[in-house]
Amino acid sequence: MRDWRVLHPLKQRICSNGVLRWVLIWVCFCFLVFTIGSPSKWRLKETISTCSPCECYCSSAQEYPQDLFDCDKDDPVMNEEMNKDLLTMLSEELTLQKIVANETLEHTKRLLMDAKKTFSQYQKEVEKCNVGVETCEEAREKAEAELIEELRLSALWENRALEYGWNDITLL
Repeated sequence: MRDWRVLHPLKQRICSNGVLRWVLIWVCFCFLVFTIGSPSKWRLKETISTCSPCECYCSSAQEYPQDLFDCDKDDPVMNEEMNKDLLTMLSEELTLQKIVANETLEHTKRLLMDAKKTFSQYQKEVEKCNVGVETCEEAREKAEAELIEELRLSALWENRALEYGWNDITLL
Protein backbone atom coordinates (compact mmCIF):
# COMPACT_ATOMS: atom_id res chain seq x y z
CA MET A 1 0.00 0.00 0.00
CA ARG A 2 1.37 3.36 -0.96
CA ASP A 3 1.58 6.38 1.31
CA TRP A 4 -1.27 8.88 0.78
CA ARG A 5 1.20 11.81 0.74
CA VAL A 6 2.82 10.40 -2.40
CA LEU A 7 -0.55 9.95 -4.18
CA HIS A 8 -1.91 13.36 -3.24
CA PRO A 9 0.22 15.50 -5.67
CA LEU A 10 -0.53 12.97 -8.41
CA LYS A 11 -4.28 13.27 -7.80
CA GLN A 12 -3.95 17.04 -7.77
CA ARG A 13 -2.18 17.04 -11.13
CA ILE A 14 -4.74 14.69 -12.70
CA CYS A 15 -7.65 16.74 -11.34
CA SER A 16 -6.25 20.06 -12.53
CA ASN A 17 -5.44 18.59 -15.98
CA GLY A 18 -8.97 17.19 -16.26
CA VAL A 19 -10.55 20.48 -15.22
CA LEU A 20 -8.30 22.40 -17.58
CA ARG A 21 -9.23 20.06 -20.43
CA TRP A 22 -12.97 20.54 -19.79
CA VAL A 23 -12.61 24.33 -19.59
CA LEU A 24 -10.73 24.42 -22.91
CA ILE A 25 -13.32 22.17 -24.56
CA TRP A 26 -16.13 24.37 -23.25
CA VAL A 27 -14.45 27.60 -24.45
CA CYS A 28 -13.86 26.09 -27.90
CA PHE A 29 -17.46 24.94 -28.10
CA CYS A 30 -18.77 28.41 -27.14
CA PHE A 31 -16.46 30.06 -29.66
CA LEU A 32 -17.62 27.67 -32.37
CA VAL A 33 -21.29 28.30 -31.58
CA PHE A 34 -20.71 32.05 -31.60
CA THR A 35 -18.87 32.13 -34.92
CA ILE A 36 -21.27 29.78 -36.71
CA GLY A 37 -24.48 30.79 -34.98
CA SER A 38 -24.13 34.56 -35.13
CA PRO A 39 -24.10 35.07 -38.92
CA SER A 40 -27.02 32.69 -39.35
CA LYS A 41 -28.95 34.69 -36.76
CA TRP A 42 -28.07 37.90 -38.59
CA ARG A 43 -29.27 36.43 -41.86
CA LEU A 44 -32.43 35.28 -40.14
CA LYS A 45 -33.01 38.76 -38.78
CA GLU A 46 -32.43 40.26 -42.23
CA THR A 47 -35.06 38.03 -43.78
CA ILE A 48 -37.56 38.65 -40.98
CA SER A 49 -36.94 42.40 -40.88
CA THR A 50 -39.92 44.45 -42.06
CA CYS A 51 -38.04 47.75 -41.96
CA SER A 52 -38.00 49.76 -45.16
CA PRO A 53 -34.54 50.79 -46.39
CA CYS A 54 -33.18 54.05 -45.01
CA GLU A 55 -33.23 57.05 -47.27
CA CYS A 56 -30.72 59.84 -47.59
CA TYR A 57 -32.22 63.32 -47.72
CA CYS A 58 -29.35 65.08 -49.40
CA SER A 59 -28.92 66.81 -52.70
CA SER A 60 -26.61 64.12 -54.05
CA ALA A 61 -28.00 61.57 -56.49
CA GLN A 62 -26.83 58.63 -54.40
CA GLU A 63 -29.60 56.70 -52.79
CA TYR A 64 -27.40 55.05 -50.15
CA PRO A 65 -24.23 56.99 -49.38
CA GLN A 66 -21.14 55.00 -48.55
CA ASP A 67 -19.89 57.60 -46.11
CA LEU A 68 -21.87 59.60 -43.58
CA PHE A 69 -20.34 62.82 -44.88
CA ASP A 70 -21.53 62.25 -48.47
CA CYS A 71 -24.78 64.07 -47.76
CA ASP A 72 -22.92 67.17 -46.62
CA LYS A 73 -20.26 67.34 -49.33
CA ASP A 74 -22.28 69.79 -51.45
CA ASP A 75 -23.51 71.88 -48.51
CA PRO A 76 -21.85 75.34 -48.71
CA VAL A 77 -22.26 76.03 -44.99
CA MET A 78 -20.63 72.73 -44.11
CA ASN A 79 -17.82 73.32 -46.61
CA GLU A 80 -17.19 76.75 -45.11
CA GLU A 81 -17.06 75.28 -41.59
CA MET A 82 -14.73 72.48 -42.64
CA ASN A 83 -12.33 74.85 -44.43
CA LYS A 84 -11.85 77.25 -41.49
CA ASP A 85 -8.38 77.46 -40.07
CA LEU A 86 -7.50 76.76 -36.46
CA LEU A 87 -7.20 80.42 -35.49
CA THR A 88 -10.70 81.22 -36.75
CA MET A 89 -12.21 78.26 -34.92
CA LEU A 90 -10.40 79.19 -31.71
CA SER A 91 -11.57 82.79 -31.93
CA GLU A 92 -15.16 81.62 -32.47
CA GLU A 93 -14.86 79.30 -29.47
CA LEU A 94 -13.47 82.16 -27.38
CA THR A 95 -16.34 84.40 -28.47
CA LEU A 96 -18.88 81.75 -27.53
CA GLN A 97 -17.23 81.27 -24.13
CA LYS A 98 -17.36 85.05 -23.54
CA ILE A 99 -21.07 85.06 -24.37
CA VAL A 100 -21.72 82.19 -21.95
CA ALA A 101 -19.63 83.89 -19.25
CA ASN A 102 -21.53 87.18 -19.71
CA GLU A 103 -24.89 85.39 -19.53
CA THR A 104 -23.79 83.59 -16.38
CA LEU A 105 -22.59 86.88 -14.89
CA GLU A 106 -25.92 88.57 -15.66
CA HIS A 107 -27.81 85.65 -14.11
CA THR A 108 -25.62 85.89 -11.01
CA LYS A 109 -26.20 89.64 -10.79
CA ARG A 110 -29.97 89.10 -10.97
CA LEU A 111 -29.77 86.49 -8.22
CA LEU A 112 -27.66 88.86 -6.11
CA MET A 113 -30.19 91.67 -6.56
CA ASP A 114 -33.02 89.33 -5.54
CA ALA A 115 -31.04 88.29 -2.48
CA LYS A 116 -30.43 91.95 -1.57
CA LYS A 117 -34.15 92.72 -1.91
CA THR A 118 -35.04 89.77 0.27
CA PHE A 119 -32.41 90.78 2.83
CA SER A 120 -33.79 94.33 2.84
CA GLN A 121 -37.32 93.04 3.48
CA TYR A 122 -36.11 90.86 6.34
CA GLN A 123 -34.09 93.77 7.73
CA LYS A 124 -37.25 95.94 7.79
CA GLU A 125 -39.14 93.15 9.56
CA VAL A 126 -36.34 92.84 12.11
CA GLU A 127 -36.44 96.58 12.74
CA LYS A 128 -40.22 96.45 13.25
CA CYS A 129 -39.79 93.52 15.62
CA ASN A 130 -37.05 95.34 17.55
CA VAL A 131 -39.24 98.44 17.88
CA GLY A 132 -42.09 96.26 19.15
CA VAL A 133 -39.80 94.55 21.66
CA GLU A 134 -38.46 97.90 22.86
CA THR A 135 -42.01 99.23 23.26
CA CYS A 136 -43.03 96.14 25.22
CA GLU A 137 -39.91 96.36 27.37
CA GLU A 138 -40.59 100.03 28.14
CA ALA A 139 -44.19 99.23 29.03
CA ARG A 140 -43.04 96.37 31.28
CA GLU A 141 -40.52 98.61 33.04
CA LYS A 142 -43.17 101.30 33.48
CA ALA A 143 -45.67 98.75 34.86
CA GLU A 144 -43.00 97.39 37.21
CA ALA A 145 -42.20 100.90 38.46
CA GLU A 146 -45.93 101.61 39.00
CA LEU A 147 -46.32 98.30 40.88
CA ILE A 148 -43.38 99.16 43.12
CA GLU A 149 -44.86 102.60 43.77
CA GLU A 150 -48.28 101.06 44.48
CA LEU A 151 -46.77 98.53 46.91
CA ARG A 152 -44.89 101.38 48.65
CA LEU A 153 -48.08 103.41 48.98
CA SER A 154 -50.02 100.35 50.22
CA ALA A 155 -47.37 99.74 52.88
CA LEU A 156 -47.49 103.43 53.91
CA TRP A 157 -51.29 103.38 54.25
CA GLU A 158 -51.17 100.11 56.14
CA ASN A 159 -48.65 101.55 58.61
CA ARG A 160 -50.84 104.62 59.15
CA ALA A 161 -53.89 102.43 59.65
CA LEU A 162 -52.03 100.34 62.23
CA GLU A 163 -51.00 103.54 64.04
CA TYR A 164 -54.66 104.59 64.31
CA GLY A 165 -55.68 101.23 65.74
CA TRP A 166 -56.67 99.28 62.70
CA ASN A 167 -56.72 95.56 63.24
CA ASP A 168 -56.52 92.77 60.57
CA ILE A 169 -59.20 90.77 62.37
CA THR A 170 -61.80 93.46 61.91
CA LEU A 171 -61.78 92.99 58.19
CA LEU A 172 -62.52 89.33 58.34
